[in-house]
Amino acid sequence: MSSKPFGWTTSLILLLVVVVLAIVPLLMVRDSEFEGADAIAETAITEVAPDYEPWFAPIFEPPGGETESLLFALQAGLGAGLIGYFFGFKHGERRRRD
Repeated sequence: MSSKPFGWTTSLILLLVVVVLAIVPLLMVRDSEFEGADAIAETAITEVAPDYEPWFAPIFEPPGGETESLLFALQAGLGAGLIGYFFGFKHGERRRRD
């Protein structure tokens, strides 16, 4: 029996599925509100300094509030996956040496 549960092809297909699951809701939900910490901060800045102009414009404006949660969860999931992979890899290296 092989020690690897699946190969690179399966990993890439699963990664593609995750990316598609993350992007499809962004494209399907068009008219939802996007209100997060950035919007609240912008409102506060406008109250304090009405003539303030931002240094740059966002590259991508998410379509709504659910999108912010989705992007945050995706970022957290990817970060947790990378950290878990690193520790698992190091654990495997140590077991292989011993």
